[in-house]
Amino acid sequence: MTNNASKLSRQQKEAVALLSIGTFLEYFDLMLYVHMAVLLNGLFFPQDNPTTAKLMGALAIVMTFVLRPIGGFVIGWIGDEIGRKATIVITTLIMATSCLMMATVGTYAEIGITATIIVMVCRMLQGFSSLGEVMGASLYLSEIFKPPHRYMAWHVECLPLLHD
Repeated sequence: MTNNASKLSRQQKEAVALLSIGTFLEYFDLMLYVHMAVLLNGLFFPQDNPTTAKLMGALAIVMTFVLRPIGGFVIGWIGDEIGRKATIVITTLIMATSCLMMATVGTYAEIGITATIIVMVCRMLQGFSSLGEVMGASLYLSEIFKPPHRYMAWHVECLPLLHD
């Protein structure tokens, strides 16, 4: 005899798959900048002073991680007020918009200091949205699952947090 209570519904399976893919892509883009910082520093920051370019590149990375807890706090509050699903949409839109802006912005040679400002703001937005997305997704999954599936879904979604 099969216990139907232990099977996942189609909606639950889709939620885990979509949120896992979203979290992976968010962290992939967030960390891609870290690995490509040397190349990107030459494109978006002033090259007349190499020390300034390196410091600006380091600041772009640092601001991403400084804004993570602030974003987690703000987005967590929003999730408590209007719901987890809405926060996942908001954080995904913030991350997607900032990624598209960074992908399409001109270089420092083309648009000058505007490129530097856009890249810095985009990195700040990415940091702001990243922790809120992961925690919002984890909490959303924990709310739609019942034990024992709740623990597995939460664990799968929170694996990126263990590697930060």
